[in-house]
Amino acid sequence: MAFLTNEKLVIVGAGGMIGSNMVQSVLMLGLTPNVCLYDIFEPGVHGVYEEMCHCAFPGANLTYTVDAKEAFTGAKYIISSGGAPRKDGMTREDLLVGNCKIAAEFGDNIKKYCPDVEHVVVIFNPADVTALTALIHSGLKPNQLTSLAALDSTRLQEALAKEFGVQQDKVTGAHTYGGHGEQMAVFASQVKVDGKSLAELGLSAERLAEIRQITTQGGSAIIKLRGRSSFQSPAYQAVKMIEGAMGGAKFELPAGCYVNNDQYKNVMMAMPTTIDKTGVHFTAPKGTADEMAGLQKSYEHLQAMRDEIISLGIIPAVEDWKTLNPNL
Repeated sequence: MAFLTNEKLVIVGAGGMIGSNMVQSVLMLGLTPNVCLYDIFEPGVHGVYEEMCHCAFPGANLTYTVDAKEAFTGAKYIISSGGAPRKDGMTREDLLVGNCKIAAEFGDNIKKYCPDVEHVVVIFNPADVTALTALIHSGLKPNQLTSLAALDSTRLQEALAKEFGVQQDKVTGAHTYGGHGEQMAVFASQVKVDGKSLAELGLSAERLAEIRQITTQGGSAIIKLRGRSSFQSPAYQAVKMIEGAMGGAKFELPAGCYVNNDQYKNVMMAMPTTIDKTGVHFTAPKGTADEMAGLQKSYEHLQAMRDEIISLGIIPAVEDWKTLNPNL
Protein backbone atom coordinates (compact mmCIF):
# COMPACT_ATOMS: atom_id res chain seq x y z
CA MET A 1 0.00 0.00 0.00
CA ALA A 2 1.26 3.50 -0.83
CA PHE A 3 1.26 5.82 2.19
CA LEU A 4 1.24 9.61 2.24
CA THR A 5 4.37 9.66 4.41
CA ASN A 6 6.53 7.21 6.36
CA GLU A 7 7.09 9.59 9.27
CA LYS A 8 6.12 8.68 12.81
CA LEU A 9 2.65 9.60 14.04
CA VAL A 10 1.84 9.31 17.74
CA ILE A 11 -1.75 8.83 18.88
CA VAL A 12 -1.96 9.96 22.52
CA GLY A 13 -4.85 8.38 24.41
CA ALA A 14 -4.84 5.47 21.96
CA GLY A 15 -6.47 3.13 24.48
CA GLY A 16 -9.70 5.14 24.44
CA MET A 17 -12.58 5.21 21.97
CA ILE A 18 -11.43 8.35 20.14
CA GLY A 19 -7.82 7.16 20.06
CA SER A 20 -8.62 3.69 18.75
CA ASN A 21 -10.85 5.14 16.03
CA MET A 22 -8.03 7.51 15.05
CA VAL A 23 -5.58 4.63 14.64
CA GLN A 24 -8.00 2.79 12.40
CA SER A 25 -8.82 5.91 10.35
CA VAL A 26 -5.10 6.70 9.83
CA LEU A 27 -4.46 3.23 8.44
CA MET A 28 -7.63 3.09 6.34
CA LEU A 29 -6.76 6.46 4.77
CA GLY A 30 -3.16 5.37 4.17
CA LEU A 31 -1.52 8.31 5.94
CA THR A 32 1.53 6.58 7.45
CA PRO A 33 2.43 3.00 8.35
CA ASN A 34 4.45 4.13 11.38
CA VAL A 35 1.91 4.72 14.12
CA CYS A 36 2.79 4.67 17.81
CA LEU A 37 -0.12 4.08 20.21
CA TYR A 38 0.49 5.80 23.54
CA ASP A 39 -1.63 5.67 26.68
CA ILE A 40 -1.00 5.49 30.42
CA PHE A 41 -3.46 2.56 30.73
CA GLU A 42 -1.56 -0.52 29.56
CA PRO A 43 -4.43 -3.03 29.13
CA GLY A 44 -6.43 -0.54 27.06
CA VAL A 45 -3.65 0.48 24.68
CA HIS A 46 -2.39 -3.12 24.47
CA GLY A 47 -5.89 -4.25 23.51
CA VAL A 48 -6.23 -1.60 20.80
CA TYR A 49 -2.81 -2.57 19.43
CA GLU A 50 -3.86 -6.22 19.24
CA GLU A 51 -7.14 -5.36 17.50
CA MET A 52 -5.38 -3.17 14.94
CA CYS A 53 -2.98 -6.05 14.25
CA HIS A 54 -5.99 -8.32 13.75
CA CYS A 55 -7.23 -5.91 11.06
CA ALA A 56 -4.05 -6.89 9.14
CA PHE A 57 -3.53 -3.54 7.42
CA PRO A 58 -0.93 -4.09 4.66
CA GLY A 59 2.38 -2.37 5.43
CA ALA A 60 1.38 -1.23 8.93
CA ASN A 61 4.21 -0.84 11.43
CA LEU A 62 2.39 -0.36 14.74
CA THR A 63 3.92 0.00 18.17
CA TYR A 64 2.42 0.69 21.57
CA THR A 65 3.83 2.00 24.83
CA VAL A 66 3.00 3.50 28.22
CA ASP A 67 6.35 5.33 28.29
CA ALA A 68 6.24 9.00 27.20
CA LYS A 69 9.89 9.14 26.15
CA GLU A 70 9.51 6.08 23.92
CA ALA A 71 6.30 7.41 22.40
CA PHE A 72 7.36 10.98 21.66
CA THR A 73 10.98 10.45 20.59
CA GLY A 74 11.23 10.84 16.82
CA ALA A 75 7.58 11.86 16.39
CA LYS A 76 6.83 14.12 13.42
CA TYR A 77 3.07 14.26 13.92
CA ILE A 78 0.94 13.90 17.06
CA ILE A 79 -2.79 13.82 17.77
CA SER A 80 -3.78 13.88 21.42
CA SER A 81 -7.12 12.80 22.82
CA GLY A 82 -5.41 12.10 26.13
CA GLY A 83 -7.74 13.89 28.54
CA ALA A 84 -10.79 12.94 30.58
CA PRO A 85 -13.98 12.65 28.48
CA ARG A 86 -17.16 14.62 29.09
CA LYS A 87 -20.03 12.78 30.79
CA ASP A 88 -23.76 13.43 30.79
CA GLY A 89 -24.60 16.70 32.54
CA MET A 90 -21.06 18.05 32.23
CA THR A 91 -19.96 21.00 30.17
CA ARG A 92 -16.60 21.10 28.41
CA GLU A 93 -15.59 23.75 30.94
CA ASP A 94 -16.12 21.28 33.80
CA LEU A 95 -12.99 19.48 32.54
CA LEU A 96 -10.89 22.65 32.58
CA VAL A 97 -8.43 22.24 35.46
CA GLY A 98 -7.64 18.52 35.23
CA ASN A 99 -7.30 18.46 31.48
CA CYS A 100 -5.18 21.62 31.36
CA LYS A 101 -2.74 19.98 33.78
CA ILE A 102 -2.59 17.02 31.39
CA ALA A 103 -2.07 19.46 28.48
CA ALA A 104 0.83 21.15 30.29
CA GLU A 105 2.59 17.79 30.75
CA PHE A 106 1.84 16.93 27.11
CA GLY A 107 3.49 20.17 25.95
CA ASP A 108 6.49 19.53 28.20
CA ASN A 109 6.93 16.07 26.64
CA ILE A 110 6.93 17.58 23.15
CA LYS A 111 9.62 20.09 24.14
CA LYS A 112 11.69 17.39 25.84
CA TYR A 113 11.44 14.49 23.38
CA CYS A 114 10.35 15.73 19.93
CA PRO A 115 11.06 19.46 19.46
CA ASP A 116 11.31 18.78 15.70
CA VAL A 117 7.68 17.64 15.44
CA GLU A 118 5.92 19.04 12.36
CA HIS A 119 2.32 19.36 13.56
CA VAL A 120 0.25 18.62 16.64
CA VAL A 121 -3.55 18.37 16.92
CA VAL A 122 -5.19 18.64 20.36
CA ILE A 123 -8.73 17.37 20.70
CA PHE A 124 -9.48 16.88 24.41
CA ASN A 125 -11.83 19.37 26.03
CA PRO A 126 -12.04 22.26 26.59
CA ALA A 127 -9.96 22.06 23.42
CA ASP A 128 -9.30 25.80 22.96
CA VAL A 129 -7.65 26.08 26.38
CA THR A 130 -5.96 22.66 26.52
CA ALA A 131 -4.43 23.43 23.11
CA LEU A 132 -3.28 26.87 24.27
CA THR A 133 -1.70 25.27 27.36
CA ALA A 134 0.05 22.66 25.21
CA LEU A 135 1.31 25.33 22.80
CA ILE A 136 2.80 27.46 25.59
CA HIS A 137 4.54 24.46 27.21
CA SER A 138 5.72 22.87 23.93
CA GLY A 139 7.78 25.75 22.56
CA LEU A 140 6.27 25.18 19.09
CA LYS A 141 5.45 27.89 16.58
CA PRO A 142 1.77 28.87 16.53
CA ASN A 143 1.24 27.45 13.02
CA GLN A 144 2.37 23.99 14.23
CA LEU A 145 -0.45 23.30 16.70
CA THR A 146 -4.20 23.26 16.15
CA SER A 147 -7.29 22.18 18.05
CA LEU A 148 -10.41 20.43 16.89
CA ALA A 149 -13.32 22.78 16.14
CA ALA A 150 -14.81 21.30 12.96
CA LEU A 151 -17.56 19.29 14.68
CA ASP A 152 -19.51 22.44 15.49
CA SER A 153 -19.55 23.32 11.79
CA THR A 154 -20.46 19.80 10.64
CA ARG A 155 -23.30 19.76 13.19
CA LEU A 156 -24.62 23.05 11.79
CA GLN A 157 -24.28 21.63 8.28
CA GLU A 158 -26.21 18.50 9.30
CA ALA A 159 -29.02 20.49 10.93
CA LEU A 160 -29.46 22.64 7.81
CA ALA A 161 -29.35 19.61 5.51
CA LYS A 162 -32.14 18.00 7.55
CA GLU A 163 -34.13 21.24 7.52
CA PHE A 164 -34.12 21.44 3.71
CA GLY A 165 -34.09 17.72 2.94
CA VAL A 166 -30.81 17.74 1.02
CA GLN A 167 -27.66 15.69 1.10
CA GLN A 168 -25.30 17.12 3.72
CA ASP A 169 -22.53 18.13 1.29
CA LYS A 170 -25.02 20.32 -0.58
CA VAL A 171 -24.80 22.72 2.40
CA THR A 172 -21.73 24.95 2.15
CA GLY A 173 -20.41 27.84 4.25
CA ALA A 174 -21.97 26.49 7.48
CA HIS A 175 -19.29 27.49 9.95
CA THR A 176 -18.87 28.26 13.63
CA TYR A 177 -16.01 30.32 15.03
CA GLY A 178 -14.60 31.28 18.41
CA GLY A 179 -14.79 28.68 21.17
CA HIS A 180 -15.50 24.99 20.79
CA GLY A 181 -18.43 24.67 23.14
CA GLU A 182 -21.81 26.13 23.89
CA GLN A 183 -20.27 29.63 23.65
CA MET A 184 -19.44 29.10 19.96
CA ALA A 185 -20.41 31.79 17.45
CA VAL A 186 -22.66 30.36 14.74
CA PHE A 187 -22.19 32.03 11.34
CA ALA A 188 -25.05 31.32 8.96
CA SER A 189 -24.97 34.40 6.70
CA GLN A 190 -22.55 32.74 4.26
CA VAL A 191 -24.51 29.48 4.04
CA LYS A 192 -25.67 28.17 0.68
CA VAL A 193 -28.04 25.22 0.36
CA ASP A 194 -27.71 23.76 -3.11
CA GLY A 195 -26.46 27.20 -4.20
CA LYS A 196 -29.21 29.26 -2.54
CA SER A 197 -28.86 31.49 0.53
CA LEU A 198 -31.00 30.98 3.63
CA ALA A 199 -32.75 34.28 2.84
CA GLU A 200 -33.66 33.00 -0.64
CA LEU A 201 -34.99 29.82 0.95
CA GLY A 202 -37.15 31.79 3.36
CA LEU A 203 -35.71 30.45 6.61
CA SER A 204 -37.25 32.47 9.45
CA ALA A 205 -35.15 34.09 12.15
CA GLU A 206 -37.02 32.00 14.74
CA ARG A 207 -36.21 28.71 13.00
CA LEU A 208 -32.59 29.75 12.49
CA ALA A 209 -32.36 30.44 16.23
CA GLU A 210 -33.63 26.91 16.89
CA ILE A 211 -31.05 25.47 14.49
CA ARG A 212 -28.31 27.44 16.27
CA GLN A 213 -29.47 25.87 19.55
CA ILE A 214 -29.42 22.37 18.00
CA THR A 215 -25.87 23.05 16.83
CA THR A 216 -24.58 24.27 20.19
CA GLN A 217 -26.14 21.25 21.93
CA GLY A 218 -24.82 18.76 19.35
CA GLY A 219 -22.24 17.20 21.64
CA SER A 220 -24.68 16.93 24.56
CA ALA A 221 -27.20 15.24 22.26
CA ILE A 222 -24.68 12.51 21.40
CA ILE A 223 -24.01 11.87 25.10
CA LYS A 224 -27.75 11.51 25.76
CA LEU A 225 -28.23 9.17 22.77
CA ARG A 226 -25.16 6.98 23.21
CA GLY A 227 -24.36 7.33 26.89
CA ARG A 228 -20.87 8.63 26.14
CA SER A 229 -19.24 11.59 24.41
CA SER A 230 -18.60 11.68 20.67
CA PHE A 231 -15.76 9.51 19.45
CA GLN A 232 -16.13 8.60 15.77
CA SER A 233 -16.60 12.18 14.50
CA PRO A 234 -13.74 13.77 16.49
CA ALA A 235 -11.45 10.89 15.53
CA TYR A 236 -12.17 11.28 11.82
CA GLN A 237 -11.93 15.07 11.74
CA ALA A 238 -8.68 15.05 13.75
CA VAL A 239 -7.15 12.55 11.34
CA LYS A 240 -8.24 14.69 8.38
CA MET A 241 -6.51 17.67 10.06
CA ILE A 242 -3.24 15.74 10.37
CA GLU A 243 -3.64 14.53 6.77
CA GLY A 244 -3.57 18.18 5.67
CA ALA A 245 -0.44 18.82 7.75
CA MET A 246 1.21 15.77 6.19
CA GLY A 247 0.72 17.28 2.73
CA GLY A 248 -2.44 15.43 1.76
CA ALA A 249 -5.81 17.02 1.03
CA LYS A 250 -5.93 20.50 2.60
CA PHE A 251 -8.16 20.72 5.66
CA GLU A 252 -10.51 23.65 5.16
CA LEU A 253 -13.11 23.36 7.91
CA PRO A 254 -12.55 25.73 10.86
CA ALA A 255 -9.76 24.70 13.21
CA GLY A 256 -8.70 26.18 16.51
CA CYS A 257 -5.49 28.18 16.09
CA TYR A 258 -3.43 30.70 18.05
CA VAL A 259 -4.68 34.23 17.41
CA ASN A 260 -2.97 37.41 18.57
CA ASN A 261 -3.93 40.39 16.41
CA ASP A 262 -5.55 43.80 16.77
CA GLN A 263 -8.94 42.29 17.56
CA TYR A 264 -8.30 39.05 19.45
CA LYS A 265 -5.39 38.68 21.86
CA ASN A 266 -3.50 35.58 23.00
CA VAL A 267 -6.14 32.87 22.63
CA MET A 268 -6.71 29.67 20.69
CA MET A 269 -9.97 30.02 18.79
CA ALA A 270 -11.71 28.66 15.71
CA MET A 271 -11.23 30.85 12.66
CA PRO A 272 -11.56 30.42 8.88
CA THR A 273 -8.49 28.21 8.47
CA THR A 274 -6.53 26.02 6.09
CA ILE A 275 -4.16 23.31 7.29
CA ASP A 276 -1.53 22.24 4.77
CA LYS A 277 2.06 21.03 4.75
CA THR A 278 3.23 24.47 5.95
CA GLY A 279 0.89 24.43 8.98
CA VAL A 280 -2.29 26.30 9.80
CA HIS A 281 -3.21 29.65 8.25
CA PHE A 282 -6.23 31.76 9.17
CA THR A 283 -8.15 34.71 7.78
CA ALA A 284 -10.62 37.12 9.40
CA PRO A 285 -14.19 35.82 9.65
CA LYS A 286 -16.89 37.68 7.74
CA GLY A 287 -20.39 37.93 9.15
CA THR A 288 -23.32 40.09 10.13
CA ALA A 289 -23.14 42.51 13.05
CA ASP A 290 -24.96 39.93 15.22
CA GLU A 291 -22.55 37.18 14.20
CA MET A 292 -19.51 39.33 14.94
CA ALA A 293 -21.03 40.26 18.32
CA GLY A 294 -21.47 36.55 19.03
CA LEU A 295 -17.82 35.97 18.16
CA GLN A 296 -16.76 38.77 20.52
CA LYS A 297 -18.77 37.15 23.32
CA SER A 298 -17.18 33.78 22.58
CA TYR A 299 -13.72 35.37 22.60
CA GLU A 300 -14.40 36.94 25.99
CA HIS A 301 -15.40 33.51 27.33
CA LEU A 302 -12.10 32.07 26.06
CA GLN A 303 -10.21 34.91 27.76
CA ALA A 304 -11.95 34.11 31.05
CA MET A 305 -11.01 30.42 30.86
CA ARG A 306 -7.43 31.35 29.94
CA ASP A 307 -7.22 33.73 32.89
CA GLU A 308 -8.54 31.02 35.21
CA ILE A 309 -5.71 28.63 34.34
CA ILE A 310 -3.22 31.50 34.69
CA SER A 311 -4.57 32.09 38.21
CA LEU A 312 -4.02 28.40 39.00
CA GLY A 313 -0.39 28.54 37.82
CA ILE A 314 -0.89 26.01 34.99
CA ILE A 315 0.37 28.61 32.51
CA PRO A 316 2.22 31.83 33.38
CA ALA A 317 0.86 35.34 32.94
CA VAL A 318 0.59 36.35 29.28
CA GLU A 319 3.62 38.66 29.45
CA ASP A 320 5.72 35.71 30.66
CA TRP A 321 4.72 33.20 27.97
CA LYS A 322 7.95 33.85 26.08
CA THR A 323 9.92 32.34 28.98
CA LEU A 324 8.35 28.97 28.10
CA ASN A 325 7.83 29.55 24.37
CA PRO A 326 9.98 32.16 22.57
CA ASN A 327 7.74 31.76 19.49
CA LEU A 328 4.81 33.50 21.20
